[in-house]
Amino acid sequence: MNSLDPITFDNSYAQLSGVFYSHQLPTPVSSPKLIRVNHQLAQQLGIDPEWLESNEGVAVVAGNQIPNGAIPLAAVYAGYQFGQWNPQLGDGRAVLLGETLAGNGDRYDIQLKGSGPTPYSRGGDGRAPLGPVLREYIVSDAMANLGIASTRVLAAVTSGEDVFRDSALPGAVLMRVGKSHIRFGTFQYFTAQGDIEATRQLADHVIQRHYPQSLAAENPYKDLLDRVIKAQVDLIASWQSVGFIHGVMNTDNMLLSGETIDYGPCAFMDDFDPDKVFSSIDRAGRYAYKNQPGIAHWNLVGLAQSLIPLLNNDETTAIALAQESIDAFPTLFNNAYHRIMREKLGLTKILDGDEALIKNLLELMTEERTDFTLTFRRLSELASSHDDQSLRPQQSIREIFELPTAFSTWISQWHERIDEEEATTQEISKAMLAVNPVFIARNHLVEQVISSATQQSDLKPFHTLVDILEHPYHYDSRCSEYAKPPQTDQVVKQTFCGT
Repeated sequence: MNSLDPITFDNSYAQLSGVFYSHQLPTPVSSPKLIRVNHQLAQQLGIDPEWLESNEGVAVVAGNQIPNGAIPLAAVYAGYQFGQWNPQLGDGRAVLLGETLAGNGDRYDIQLKGSGPTPYSRGGDGRAPLGPVLREYIVSDAMANLGIASTRVLAAVTSGEDVFRDSALPGAVLMRVGKSHIRFGTFQYFTAQGDIEATRQLADHVIQRHYPQSLAAENPYKDLLDRVIKAQVDLIASWQSVGFIHGVMNTDNMLLSGETIDYGPCAFMDDFDPDKVFSSIDRAGRYAYKNQPGIAHWNLVGLAQSLIPLLNNDETTAIALAQESIDAFPTLFNNAYHRIMREKLGLTKILDGDEALIKNLLELMTEERTDFTLTFRRLSELASSHDDQSLRPQQSIREIFELPTAFSTWISQWHERIDEEEATTQEISKAMLAVNPVFIARNHLVEQVISSATQQSDLKPFHTLVDILEHPYHYDSRCSEYAKPPQTDQVVKQTFCGT
């Protein structure tokens, strides 16, 4: 094997018509140095992590060398950004090297981000500051460890060069992996141009790649739409269940694969507030926590409109089919969300009153401003009739977080509901502890890591945080500082996009 054959490429997107992309080489950087390699992900992809850590691997991650079999390209797409139509966007600071097949046969894109300008950069430098690269590594990995569908960072390097935003900042490049980078906005770009043939070619590619079951359906394109809607339902419900706020749910940031992408001004909530917004550019609160399901629905309407020409030759019939799919969203989401929330509360049966119980809890959490993550974690301990005495002291969060007395009545009602389950309270507590994390990528911790890296050139806090977030459900009191909510002076009120 040649030293530059460490990745076995099997490129399908590059075989599509040239209207979908521009061939584009990454721009080399002056002095790349390794930040971190995700060993578990590398092994899943069949890529030697030690090679990624070598000089040659670092050069590939930086964009200084192109591995054999890669076909570097930048994809074109459009999108609704904060509700406003932008007819042409595209990979403005990213280059898709190609695709590889994992050992289980799943196909993954390998993309460089921060690798220099492309034809879609719109005057930008195509580079990425170190801070956003670290944020994406931390949060995307945390999401994956929570079992939430997400693109991930395979490796990241510093560039040895400054990038200029409001000031000079150290630069970095990351290697991102996803099941694909095909966006709602990719379809919208071609349908806006009236290019039905390109829309059909793209839909056929997505079916073949992500939803091959649709090939057997009576109407494969209708089935594709239904499956994408279901994937988005599951994704957004999982976001809501952990208090994650994406921050920029534009249609160019929503993937047909149902994975989370674009970890710019994202954040996990500390104290629960349905109106919570973090993104510095979301001044109207369009992408607030409580709005995420509705925005997903709105985005899916745009996708459905793009697929109308494929659904039926008769436009009236095609619109009716699209409407049927879109109208299913609210019920699908309600069912998915409450299934997850019942699981978080140890409820396996579906009984009348469950949704009211969940609603009342969230209202109580809002009134009392309790920490979202630790509220559910503490309830996991309180499910047992023996309180949390079955846990060793170092496994309980009792010393760092306790629920206010205002929760007493609700907890009594919840215990009455638990008594209707067939499992013992100890079994219920154990099941809840397995789905309610104690460690999340808290905003103040992420900011501390970024500050250490950018101001003191110290990456040790970054590595420590990533290591802890690999095991979000396993609490050890020796790591309690990473579970605690922020102090008043640590609260992060705004997060920023890396562009």
